[in-house]
Amino acid sequence: MNTFQKTLENLLQITQQAFLEIQKYPIARRIQLMRTIADEIEALGPELIQTAREESNLPEARLTGEKARTIFQWRSYAEALEKGYSLDASIDTANPDRTPPKPDIRKTNVALGPVAVFGASNFPFAFSTAGGDTASAIAAGCPVVVKAHPGHPKTSQMMADAISRAVEKSGFPAGTFSHIFCETNEEAQALVTHPVIKAVGFTGSNRGGLALVEAASKRAEPIPVFAEMGSINPVFLFSGKLQTAAAELAKQYAGSLTLGVGQFCTNPGLVIAEQGAGLDQFVESLNEEILKALPAPMLNAGIAKGYTSNREKVTGLNGVQILSAATAEAEEGYGAATVATVSGVDFLINDELQTEVFGPFALIVQCKDASEVLAVAEKLHGQLTATLLATNEDLAQNPELISVIRNKCGRIIFNNFPTGVEVCKSMHHGGPFPSSSISQFTSVGPDSIKRFTKPLSYQNWPDELLPEELQNANPLGIWRTVNNEVTREAV
Repeated sequence: MNTFQKTLENLLQITQQAFLEIQKYPIARRIQLMRTIADEIEALGPELIQTAREESNLPEARLTGEKARTIFQWRSYAEALEKGYSLDASIDTANPDRTPPKPDIRKTNVALGPVAVFGASNFPFAFSTAGGDTASAIAAGCPVVVKAHPGHPKTSQMMADAISRAVEKSGFPAGTFSHIFCETNEEAQALVTHPVIKAVGFTGSNRGGLALVEAASKRAEPIPVFAEMGSINPVFLFSGKLQTAAAELAKQYAGSLTLGVGQFCTNPGLVIAEQGAGLDQFVESLNEEILKALPAPMLNAGIAKGYTSNREKVTGLNGVQILSAATAEAEEGYGAATVATVSGVDFLINDELQTEVFGPFALIVQCKDASEVLAVAEKLHGQLTATLLATNEDLAQNPELISVIRNKCGRIIFNNFPTGVEVCKSMHHGGPFPSSSISQFTSVGPDSIKRFTKPLSYQNWPDELLPEELQNANPLGIWRTVNNEVTREAV
């Protein structure tokens, strides 16, 4: 056993002890911990923003907004826990007069166990060390071990220190939160395959996510890996909408495509439309916007290199033609917006055209007619989002296409753009494989807490020994389903 393995073994034993201890705590203590963590992050001063700027090339305004979003996640998930959203408490009372007698059965959601979280590169606050995966796992009652992202190690450590301070102030065991750096893929996989870990949260590349899924599935006890792995997020342009707003749509689309140098998992990298005058005008206007876009530094040299490599790969495929490109990369590490096009026929015969180009790259699929648009939609892999730029009449006239698109994504958007993921209960940030590894769950919003819980039913238990959310008096004051009726009343 090497030094890392010994360190990991000791850390995870402490994590397991923390899990057993936390299970004894009332929910109110967990809620207070989360609010204290939010306070500690909020108290971090300009040094946090400056450090993140230096490590990620992200602008101050973007990082300031992301910090606020991160704080909001912790507080909103604490509020959701307080209201019982993630508990799904349900009660079916006994009926001794029935034949056979009906038992008293009560169900809640309980913590799954210690969770490993892999920090993301493109959101150093909101999807990294103190991001949504960590917040939702702790809300569920699970200790967390974060594997820091190598792209922003100092930022990650500052966030980890803030969480650790909150853990200590709140009187929680030290193993409630841990923060580690892994030098190799083997070390990362050692974390995932350790028997103490019961689930994994990941945001990143398809390659990285699938490697973790494979490692977790080969364990003696397989565990879920909630991997959000990116997407090309198709945008469908409908003829009715194009007739009246092609130039405006092109400007809006260019803004979404180039936002943050295209480094969002919801970046709209694919456009699908029928050939015609409306599409021609859209393309002409889009080219003008792209030529005005200035190359900008990407998150790190590795991501910039990957962008250039994948862009060249896709534009080098049969039938692909570059339509426009921003001024060539000013220097190493920069990303220049690029738009290419391909026919519907060529798209249908080449699966490589669905390669995600992580950055400001768009591929426009020009289809000869509506039936080819439908065929392209059917060919698509699973996506986080799909956008429909259409009139109401366009939607009414294409029910079969709408049905296909619905089955391909986790969020279907009408006359808006996918960049920007609202943190709310109605948000589903996930989608059919390969956009995420488990499509039934979201990684954003209060429902993300449910990823790290499991249902547990109590049958014929004494009331005073039940969890608070299942006791007759409903001491938490939450909404529950009692004998098939949703109520906050006592039983």
